[in-house]
Amino acid sequence: MSSSIYYPSTGHTKSRSTQLPLFSSAFPEKLTRRRPPTPPPFLRIPLPFPRRVLVVPNPLRVHHLFVARFGVIPGTILLLFASVSLLLTVFAFGKRYGSKEKQWPTTRIPFMGDPPTLVFKRDDLQRIWDWEIASGHYPSRRPIPEQVGLAKPPRNPGVPPRKTNKFKAPPGIHPTTESDGVGAQRVYLDIQSRPPNVAYPPRPVPGSVADLDSVMDHCDFSENKYVRDCLEVLRVGAGLDNGDRVRRGEMDDWKYIFMEQPEGYNVSLSAPAGADSPITALANDGDPNTSPPIEQHPYAALPEPCDPENPRLFHMFWTGPFTDKPYMALLSFLFTQNTGLHLDEFPLTSACRPQFWLWINPGPAAAVPNPNAVRDMFDGLKDNPWAAPFLHPRFHDVIHFKMWNTTEQLDGVPELADEWRHLDTLFNSGGHVVNVPAQKKDSSSASAEKKEDDDDVLNRLGSKSASSYDRLSVILSDMARFVLCHRFGGIYLDADTIFLRDWEELWGWKGAFAYRWSRLPKYNTAVLKLNKQSALGTFLFRTALQNNLDFHPMTISRYTKDAYLEPLLLRLPDALFDSAWLNTEDFQRDRPPQPYLTDFSEFFDTPASSSGAPMALGAEGFYKGAYSYHFHNYWWKPFDPARNWPDLGERFISGERQARATLRASGAHLKPEGEERVSDDKRDLDWSTVLKRTFEAYIRGERPNMYGEWIRW
Repeated sequence: MSSSIYYPSTGHTKSRSTQLPLFSSAFPEKLTRRRPPTPPPFLRIPLPFPRRVLVVPNPLRVHHLFVARFGVIPGTILLLFASVSLLLTVFAFGKRYGSKEKQWPTTRIPFMGDPPTLVFKRDDLQRIWDWEIASGHYPSRRPIPEQVGLAKPPRNPGVPPRKTNKFKAPPGIHPTTESDGVGAQRVYLDIQSRPPNVAYPPRPVPGSVADLDSVMDHCDFSENKYVRDCLEVLRVGAGLDNGDRVRRGEMDDWKYIFMEQPEGYNVSLSAPAGADSPITALANDGDPNTSPPIEQHPYAALPEPCDPENPRLFHMFWTGPFTDKPYMALLSFLFTQNTGLHLDEFPLTSACRPQFWLWINPGPAAAVPNPNAVRDMFDGLKDNPWAAPFLHPRFHDVIHFKMWNTTEQLDGVPELADEWRHLDTLFNSGGHVVNVPAQKKDSSSASAEKKEDDDDVLNRLGSKSASSYDRLSVILSDMARFVLCHRFGGIYLDADTIFLRDWEELWGWKGAFAYRWSRLPKYNTAVLKLNKQSALGTFLFRTALQNNLDFHPMTISRYTKDAYLEPLLLRLPDALFDSAWLNTEDFQRDRPPQPYLTDFSEFFDTPASSSGAPMALGAEGFYKGAYSYHFHNYWWKPFDPARNWPDLGERFISGERQARATLRASGAHLKPEGEERVSDDKRDLDWSTVLKRTFEAYIRGERPNMYGEWIRW
């Protein structure tokens, strides 16, 4: 068989029967020996660091391929033409996307969906990442997106050093996706109830931290993790089972709560002297106003339990008359958080005491409050039976009512203060803009006679039904949560949220987070943790300002995705805060969590087929392990239809009597006070009713809170 001049026979083809040459005569063998060897297809060029080579195509072999296919002259000409075309293509792409100005397009591309939202350059985003990591706001091993283009791994005080030395390529070879851990070592806790205190779960250890990387491993819906399994890990790892366990084998993988060890921790490692200070604020042209990163310390190394850079503030926003909805949120806060109400005096050296700041917008979202708004607000709270109990001096240190003033709040955000007044409207949600007439923006309109109906979209105060939804207040709250967290720090929660356990370990995690929008890889900011005056906050406000001040959760998802900042605003699984959501959208019904709610309305009207569970299991059986429950609006559904008043005992009896009188005036048929019988009550109580009566029993002093602590008046 003849062989090509470019592909000569090797002369030593292996055979099953013999290893001898297969030449038929001496002439082909001599001819083969006289030909030059065939060039290899690739060249291996050694690089100047160990165990690395650069593999490139062999130009001579490529030329041989073209000549063998098309002939000597046509093949050579075609190869030259292909080479020139490739060079011109690379040059054209480099000219289009190579400059800093054109790396991040901001105009809509036809047939590509939503327009890009990015308004910053790559080097600005790199400084955001540097600042957040240097400030300890990225306590995660998860990779940094390579599109950010960090040249070298940043020093990360949020994670400990790696136990093994991993080979690292020299700077400039390719973008890094890792950070260098220089933080304190972690000791993971085995939290259990210890005899004789086994009736209730133990309070979380002050300063403990939830490893949210581990939580994601067990709970991430995108990795096919079930809410039911996630809740089991959450409650076992936190000791919420009160020691009532069955044998499951070694559970070290379920330990997700740790303490940082101050021994050997060197603060100087996290912020080397002479380092450039990354951004905290960006102007329109991208020039930063710089300030040094925040210096983080392990909890045990802090001079006092409360870290001023990480204040333990819960924020909530409310518009309209105070009802049983914020009432329940406040009761659940007192029932679960470490407020120290079981002590005569809270010890300032033992743990950081959380506070609940309830922000009240005194009028319609589009109106400007009058000069006496603060006094009027507190007068209204004193006269409201649902709000008045929380003005009691016993709650003075943990519950604070604050008035929301849109002008004051926006002026308090440096990134917005000079420009927000130039916008056409403040009410933009997901591109849906509500225009407010000029007279509504003028404070003099507060005293003018109303020409619009009180139920007009601009005049609504709260949502009284599904058909009269206060859309404007919802849009305002979308913005308010970012303003409050950026100005003051802390965690924001929607008013349709109920606390289910202590959040100590979430406070210990220094990063920012929201949670997942059910099945979609988007944010739901019904729970939002954002660090005070952070670079991430600056990015969000400057980006929102250039996108018509849109703070809808779906739009926030676009902001972070377009800028490759999603890891800095961690999207936690909704199992932690919204355990029923996937079931209500027909997901995971083959293995649902308990209780099994297929619609959010079933929290208020529990189906007869499962209505025995609330009384049999009690509040402790409601999504045990989750941090909170979000009942998704339903402002018009009472928690306890049979006892639709604040039932807090003799200490607050005046408010109860006032609420009863209001119900009678509306036509409700009520038995006189003290004459109610069990036969007058609903036989099977709904979940909402069981939770309300449980929290109220704690305030009345009839039972301890979730952790076995009795309130002391």
